[in-house]
Amino acid sequence: MPSSVQPIAFRLTRGADLKQSIFDAVKGNDIQAGCVVSVVGCLSSINMRLADSVSVFQKDACFEILSLSGTLTPEHIHLHISVADEEGGAWGGHLLDGTIVSHTAEICLLAFSNYQFNREFDADTGYSELVVKPGVNSSCFSTK
Repeated sequence: MPSSVQPIAFRLTRGADLKQSIFDAVKGNDIQAGCVVSVVGCLSSINMRLADSVSVFQKDACFEILSLSGTLTPEHIHLHISVADEEGGAWGGHLLDGTIVSHTAEICLLAFSNYQFNREFDADTGYSELVVKPGVNSSCFSTK
């Protein structure tokens, strides 16, 4: 039986838009369902939406990526990032376009061939939420 998980790893260089580059990898690798496993690197600019779902934090400065996690669908990537500034202060939020790599970023993703992820509006939350369905190669799909 073929593996239901495919690792995808790549490195970004100076000037790359972090979010757009991850989305390009999703499209380029035809990822129908995936997640971010690890991101290590440095940023020269951060752009993220804060927890109030309205405020945006944007700053041009040196940042170290502490963590980046999220789900990947063919039409949308939902990513949360935490970074440390030059004094060790931590910031975190919903990653937006315009977050720029300063030197390098090492990206590790996983694609799941047994699933298909998409997003649908959820009237209860008021947001487009993740919907998990069996994929083309699913023989042991479970929603538990």
